[in-house]
Amino acid sequence: MTRLRLAYMGTPDFAVPGLAALVEAGHEVACVYSQPPRPAGRGHRVQPSPVHRFAEARGIPVRTPRTLRAPEEQEAFRALGLDVAVVAAYGLILPKPILEAPRLGCVNVHGSLLPRWRGAAPIQRAILEGDEETGITIMQMDEGLDTGAMLLREAVPIGPRTTASDLHDVLADLGAELVVRALDGLAAGTLPAVPQPADGVTYAAKLNRDEGRIDWTRPMAAIDRQVRALDPWPGVWFEAGGERVKVLAVEPVPDAPRARPGTVLDDRLTIACGDGAVRAVRVQRAGKAPVDGAAFLRGFRLPEGGVLASP
Repeated sequence: MTRLRLAYMGTPDFAVPGLAALVEAGHEVACVYSQPPRPAGRGHRVQPSPVHRFAEARGIPVRTPRTLRAPEEQEAFRALGLDVAVVAAYGLILPKPILEAPRLGCVNVHGSLLPRWRGAAPIQRAILEGDEETGITIMQMDEGLDTGAMLLREAVPIGPRTTASDLHDVLADLGAELVVRALDGLAAGTLPAVPQPADGVTYAAKLNRDEGRIDWTRPMAAIDRQVRALDPWPGVWFEAGGERVKVLAVEPVPDAPRARPGTVLDDRLTIACGDGAVRAVRVQRAGKAPVDGAAFLRGFRLPEGGVLASP
């Protein structure tokens, strides 16, 4: 292994395993870049990002600029004298002077099998669309949105009960493994960069809160995927009695009696949808602990035969 001098640029939990793996592999992490500390949690206290906390705990210098377009930030980055920069869910656009500063360029750990699901939310979009697999692509970055040439690529299956949280953890660990291998290949000059194919390009748009509301007219498989994809954020919910109820897990019930979408079919919170029904396995009212559907109905007035509204 050739020891490289690098900057690591990442922000959320997804990016922590990659940084840990590069430190463990013996590379010199000259600096970590992360999003500025922001209010978080119930108390809305300003907190550093997971990557920021990890780096500080290991004595690695951390920089948190709000933009990399300022000439002084670009000069400070060039002054690090880097062999390479590794980027994983950083959250800032890297302008051309940043991309070109390291000797071996900038390498991105992306949570999909490019060119499918370029963009901000590849893990969730893959589940929402019913993809049977996704994976990690290690990419040589250019100025486009996840358009750079591919260095390594490995697939991961998406099972019928896979959640975004499950997939997040698997892909974070796989990305850490692959980026260490990619840097070894780059340093040795043995890893060719393969252009992305022109066919099969899709875009993983950023998630928004409105996507979490259940439309009971949709098929049961789509509602099931929605719940598995959007927990913990933005969360999936329905309205009942003027209250928003979070849905944490469901299971399809294809043999349920047909009824108007949104109809409560039994005392286990089985709800009719476009082509069958889904049973709410775990739900949560505001300020209360999660419970199963039957327990929810024992404490909430939602009679059998009642109909939940759709958007």
